[in-house]
Amino acid sequence: MSFSLSETTYSTDTPEAKRAMYEDLRAQLGGLVHGEHDWIANTANASSLVFNSMPGLNWAGFYFMQGPDELVLGPFQGKPACIRIKKGRGVCGSTVERRATSVVEDVHAFPGHIACDAASRSELVVPIFGKDGEVIGVFDLDSPLPGRFDAVDAEGIESLVRILEQSRA
Repeated sequence: MSFSLSETTYSTDTPEAKRAMYEDLRAQLGGLVHGEHDWIANTANASSLVFNSMPGLNWAGFYFMQGPDELVLGPFQGKPACIRIKKGRGVCGSTVERRATSVVEDVHAFPGHIACDAASRSELVVPIFGKDGEVIGVFDLDSPLPGRFDAVDAEGIESLVRILEQSRA
């Protein structure tokens, strides 16, 4: 199957513009994962798609659970990152513990924030669930812009994560 990615430059000025961006990203991600069940390949393409499509990001990537209490770095785009994060630590570890999406307007005000890149100012982290409802990882987006992420972004990224969850064999 051949697939071509959109070269659209997205606007995030309004909720409507963001919703349109996520609609397009869902279509593109659906095309990328169609018929492919390799988790590493699909998450690698997802991190690249989001990083190269969404304005205002400096990092987009995955952490996967390794054992009951630790996240380990997976496919990503951006600067080198922290490799291991304990459950309950930082935004990613807190997201695993809470089993809910985290939108952080100012990472410097987040208790226990782990600063992998000092340029990051805001963060959005979405949990990834396995077939049995367990958290198997997170999709983490960082931005150098304070307040970059909102509820529309959370909903949009959650919809992309659902596509990835369904692509798992």
